[in-house]
Formats: sequence, structure tokens, C-alpha cells
Amino acid sequence: MEPFRYQVFVCDQQKPEGVPCCSARGAGRTIEALRREIAARGLRDEVQITACGSLGLCERGPNLIVYPQGVWYSGVRPEDVPELVKTHFQEGRVLDRLAHTDAAALAAEIRSNRDKMLAALRAKDAAGALPDELAQTLRAFQESRVMLTAIELDLFTAVGQGASAREVAAKLATDARATEMLMNALVAMGMLAKQGGTFQNTPVAARYFVKDSPDDARAALMHTVHLWRRWSTLTRCVRAGTAVAREEAREPGDEWTWAFIAAMHRNAVERASQVVQAVGTEGVERLLDVGGGSGAYSIAFARASEKIHAELLDLETVIPIAQSHIEKAGLADCIKTRAGDLRAGKLGEGFNLVFVSAICHMLSPEENRDLLERCHAALAPGGRVVIQDFILEADKTAPKSAALFALNMLVGTRAGASYSEEEYAAWLRETGFQDVRRIRLPGPSGLMLGTRR
Repeated sequence: MEPFRYQVFVCDQQKPEGVPCCSARGAGRTIEALRREIAARGLRDEVQITACGSLGLCERGPNLIVYPQGVWYSGVRPEDVPELVKTHFQEGRVLDRLAHTDAAALAAEIRSNRDKMLAALRAKDAAGALPDELAQTLRAFQESRVMLTAIELDLFTAVGQGASAREVAAKLATDARATEMLMNALVAMGMLAKQGGTFQNTPVAARYFVKDSPDDARAALMHTVHLWRRWSTLTRCVRAGTAVAREEAREPGDEWTWAFIAAMHRNAVERASQVVQAVGTEGVERLLDVGGGSGAYSIAFARASEKIHAELLDLETVIPIAQSHIEKAGLADCIKTRAGDLRAGKLGEGFNLVFVSAICHMLSPEENRDLLERCHAALAPGGRVVIQDFILEADKTAPKSAALFALNMLVGTRAGASYSEEEYAAWLRETGFQDVRRIRLPGPSGLMLGTRR
């Protein structure tokens, strides 16, 4: 079966620094150039590009194989791509200057490289050295901290259309020598480009990290900057069994609150449409959004049905942020806000849908039972509660994102955690809900639903 006229496998194998590999020789740029050129020539329905592991010619990369002919090409740079696409994919001819023609010599070189690699791995194992993947995981915090420091300083905005390290340091009131070291590391990580003494933002940095870019994510990522401080206390938290340095909303407009709600808003906007589609709006006229944050989900439900009138409940410190999003969406007439603490007191009554998103992980099991009892009381007969959250499998070791998020709650809350489907189902049934079920969604979180009699 040949669904495409040509199937192209391009090696993008990453190996430890100093070890020859296609990735280090620019395979990523070659892959992007191939995809752009194939799209530009209208060949996307004829040519399939697939990144793959090592092809065994590490010192000749970037390497690729074109099927069904099985032609091997080496040393394919981005500047070679237009000629390759035109010659091979449009004219049906092999580009001789980059192709291998001696099959026996090619096989011998691949076997030799494979034997060298295996010998090196055996020697490393015999010496008791850490596997590369494990060592990389242990050092992963270094690149994370570089990015978070650049975001915290708003370095990418300071770079603008191009600047020297000294110019950036002057804008940020930082040390010029240290700033250049940081920026050189960002170049090595692919976030900045450098020519002479001038640094420039790469496309991805310009898109997500520069102020006033349409997709600027800095405000939301400042929440991750704050999480760094919490996670540095993980050892102490494991000993204590609870967070030792909690930080919560204090007053309207404080930096922690704005960053936290910005992060939650960005996540919610990405997921809101698929959540609304999964839950449905039939029979929903009154919606209570418990701990509704920025109002992203209330806005999505209100846009999905003109019959829905929503009420968003959150802390007094959060309400002004929610109100600004609601007014910007032009939905102030059908979404009202109410300041209150979801941990105590009546939630209201007569709602058709109570939506509880990203709340249960902050609470203890006892607090979740209490919250669900009050959600049950707030619903009209036949009304539904919908919980959106990380949902662990029964043994609590998967999915990985939910298992790691449990630790995020350990370092950040008194008794929060990630919970399993079985736990959510038990709480819902214990508090009077029927027809309890789970809806799996793409991404890190899912839904648990229950209906009041």
C-alpha cells in the first residue's frame, strides 16, 4: 500500500553533545525547509515527511531516505532543499550530488558506525556511568531556569528587533556580563539568534514571549516563575506532608493573582470549546461556575447557547479580573459575578448545571465531599454537576502529568492532590448524585459528571 507517491524519512536523532548526529548538524532546519518547500510547490498530498531515529550515517548528516525507490541522501542542508524537491519529487530524477550510489559501501559504513556506538555504550555501562537520558532529566532544571529568568526579566521584549547584550542590560538594569551569558545560553537553546554582537528573537520567542505579540504568553508564564519557588521546597514538603511556603491571592491586582488567573485563563481558552461540546447545553438555563477564575468557561457556555445565564463565584480578589473578561466578551448581561468562598456556605439553588473546573485538586477529600454536597443542594432536580480536573488511574501512577500535578498541590496547598476516577465517583455517589460517569478528553484533564435525582 502506498498512500503517498513519496515517503521521506529524515533522521532527527539527538545524541549527547560532542557525539556526531543529524540533529546537531541541523536536521531540524532541513525538515522545516522540506515541509515549507513541499507545501509551496503544492506537493503535500504526494510527499509525506517523517522524522525518524538514526539512519547510521551520523557524520554525514542530515540524512534522509526517499521511498519507494529507497534513495539515500546525505548532507542535505536547507539551501539544498529547493533543488532536491524540484529534481526528485517533481521531475522524478535522483539528485546525484547528494545521493549514495554504492550500496555495499553504504551498508559497510552503517555497520561500522553501529559497532562503534555499541562498543561505546558497553564501555560506558561497564564504567557505571549514568545513562544519558537519566542525566538529562536530572539537569533539566537548568534550561527551565534559563527560560524562566528570561521571562521574569522580560528579556525577549528588551531584545525587540535586535540588540546587543549591553543594550539589553541597560534596558533591564541588569549586569552586562551576566546578561550576555544568559543570552548566549538562550542562543544555544534556540530561543535567540546571534550574529556578531547582535542578538535577535527567534520566531518562537517573538511569537510567545514579546510584549503585545498576539500570542504573548508572558503573563501566564509568570505563574510558572512563581511555581519555581514552591517546587524548590519539595524536599521540605515531603518531610512535612504539606506545603511549607503557600502563596495565595491577597488583594485585587497583586502580581501572584494576576499571574495565576492569566495562566488559568490561557489553559481554559484552549479547552473551553471541547468541554462545552462534551457537556452539552440542552436543558441548561442557569449555570453556576464555581471558582470560575477569568470566566473563560462561563463565556464559552454563554456563547454556545443564548438561553444560558451564568453566575460566576470566586474570591473578591479575582472578581475584577473575571469582570474585565466578561465585559470584553460583551456578555455582561448574561454572566453575573459573585464574590464568595467556595469552601463554605450555600452556593445558591435552582441551577441546571454546576461547573467545577480546576478546583477539586486544591482541596482535601473531606473538603471535596463537602463541596459536592453543596453543589447537589444548589442544583434543580435533574441538574448536573460537571467536574473538570486531572484524573488519575486507579494506582495513581498515570497519566504522568496528573501524578506530577499531585506534587504541585503538595508544594502549594494545605491538603490538595490529584485524585482518581474511583475517588471522584465515590464522592459523587456519597453526596447523592446518580448516573455518575467519566468523559475522557484530549489533554491532561478529563470530566466527571453526576446528576441530581
